[in-house]
Amino acid sequence: MIEPTLRALLSRRELHLRLESEEGSLAPDALDAPLRWVHSSDLLDPTPFLAEELLLLTTGTQFAPDARTDAFTGYVTRLRSRGVRGLGFGTEVARDGIPPLLADACAAAGMPLFEVPYRTPFIALARANAEAIAAQAYARRTWALDAQRAISLAALRPDGLGATVAELARQLGTWVGMFDAAGMLTQRHPIGGIPDDVLGELAAEVGAVLRRGVRAGSTLDVGGARFTLQTLGRGGHLRGAIVIAGGDLDLEGRGVVTSVIAMAGLALEQNVGLGKARGALRAGLVHSLLAGDPTLARRVSRELWGALPTAPILVAVAEVSHARADAAVDWLELAVTENRGMLFHGRGPDGLVLVVPSDRRVVITEFAELFDAVVGVSDPVGYAAFASAHAQAVTAQRRSAPGRAADFADVAAGGILGQLDTVEARALADSRLAPLREHDRTQGTQLLRTVRTWLEQDARIDAAAEALGVHRHTVRSRVAQAQALLGVDLTSFPARAELWAALVTAAR
Repeated sequence: MIEPTLRALLSRRELHLRLESEEGSLAPDALDAPLRWVHSSDLLDPTPFLAEELLLLTTGTQFAPDARTDAFTGYVTRLRSRGVRGLGFGTEVARDGIPPLLADACAAAGMPLFEVPYRTPFIALARANAEAIAAQAYARRTWALDAQRAISLAALRPDGLGATVAELARQLGTWVGMFDAAGMLTQRHPIGGIPDDVLGELAAEVGAVLRRGVRAGSTLDVGGARFTLQTLGRGGHLRGAIVIAGGDLDLEGRGVVTSVIAMAGLALEQNVGLGKARGALRAGLVHSLLAGDPTLARRVSRELWGALPTAPILVAVAEVSHARADAAVDWLELAVTENRGMLFHGRGPDGLVLVVPSDRRVVITEFAELFDAVVGVSDPVGYAAFASAHAQAVTAQRRSAPGRAADFADVAAGGILGQLDTVEARALADSRLAPLREHDRTQGTQLLRTVRTWLEQDARIDAAAEALGVHRHTVRSRVAQAQALLGVDLTSFPARAELWAALVTAAR
């Protein structure tokens, strides 16, 4: 294919062109830069009528016979500033040869200068360049059609998305990666095309774009390299992104990428339907485990995803924001594929349920941090105790926080009363103790302190009196007064237990 360049024109023997400039004195790409057009003008300043990246032809009538150096220097400087790629001088029209001062000015400015003999009309150069442009456009269109055909065939392979990414990379001659909705790299070609540190930084940038949830096409500068990013899926329901190493693509290249984006987007949307079916199946298996029947779960999991994690297991319950739920499930599906037999997940009655071997808790921690999930984790158990472990995980989750996985063992260490540290419990405790606080405030008594000390001393009057430094009759009187204000019989254990729970909760 003939490229539309000055070198290509100079190589056309039928044009009889001769390069006046010394090629070694020109910029490396001076003769190989693309030409948009060939234009002719004998104006001393034609720049208002010129476009960039064109070749200018002139017969030199704009220069007076006695023109000095500055006239030629100014002329060439104006052309160079306007982005003219080269200057062709038509000889034997107004002058016998190329003016030496013009040759000197072009050499000083690095402007390619060539001779167009009288027998070669200027229109022949314009036509030759136009033919090269048309040939290049035809070749690019042909390439685009061939590339789209090859990519379509790749999409029909069993590993459709992976084969599509690899074929796109081969057609563009660059690195291409596909990221899932969580910003994790799932497909790439070639494998070692990008350094690991750049991949890590790139994944962080892609993840930030996807978290915004808005369809976008953008350019990223990462690790000194430029990448083109295009999201996949609908706004608010992004399924991932395709990232291409390199600068801007031409029209045909963008068309090929657009076709890949359309196919990948369609494939991912179809996967959503399959994902819902898988999710429903997984949820059914979770309920089977909760019902104490792991046999069905073992059989189905072995056929579809590999064996269930080996006991003893940890059961985790996670709460993920609606905006990140799809990305979280995608991440779990990928983790199951990469770690067969090490992870099971499904939707349970209280949120996502994750099951891992007891020595793989790091998977749960990573999930919580990556998706800012609120997670609770059970003690290690066997599958026979799955329901109890699930209850433990739910209890721990209620004591957890976003981005954190709380262990039931830590929660249990705080005792049963430790679970009363909630807004609701504190409100009830404050309401229950309000009569005593109000009486102490208005009457200057110490009923609340006395009752607490009395309960701490196992409801023994003498021990409480000694601890408070008052007479035992004072303690007995205060307890009786508190009993009347609260409207309870503190001689009964349930009443004392409820009052103690209120005191402990209110003090948190």
